[in-house]
Amino acid sequence: MKSLLTILVSCFLSVSIFAQEFPNNEIKFNIANVIVIASLEVGYEYLFDYNQSVDVELLINDRINFHREEGSREFNTNSAKLGYNFYFGTENPGSGLYFNPFVKYRFGDFEEEIRPSEFSTPVKVVTDMNTFIIGIGSGYKWNFSNSFIIALYGSVGRNFSDEVKERFTAIEFHGGLEIGYRF
Repeated sequence: MKSLLTILVSCFLSVSIFAQEFPNNEIKFNIANVIVIASLEVGYEYLFDYNQSVDVELLINDRINFHREEGSREFNTNSAKLGYNFYFGTENPGSGLYFNPFVKYRFGDFEEEIRPSEFSTPVKVVTDMNTFIIGIGSGYKWNFSNSFIIALYGSVGRNFSDEVKERFTAIEFHGGLEIGYRF
């Protein structure tokens, strides 16, 4: 009986020790979107297993399919994204090729001035950008010393707003180059 209890306690302690082998928390920042389209994307990722994690991201000034604000076009949109990551790398935790199914909610509007005819006064048109999006992404993440992270990724999603679909498209593409820190 004592040997069985000793074995069970040893197994429990070894699982607990194994669970603490690597940093579980990561903060990340999409540097590419800031440079290319002036959109801020920050996130937090929690590794609950060696090759699995959940992440939450906030996208400020979110743009659909990397559209630029030119002339009288202005995006007033933000988004919140929740995703699950499955990593295929074996060298470091939470690294290598990964797949990322996600749900995202965008809120805000898009404004632009259009001229119905050549000689008419410009009219401001506002598109409601509130939409629910489901998608999948993939990328590759490099993990340096379980502290510094670089990730290159892309994703495709489907939005469910008729108004957004009429003005832009129902299919959305997104990508980026993230840098992050694990702790």
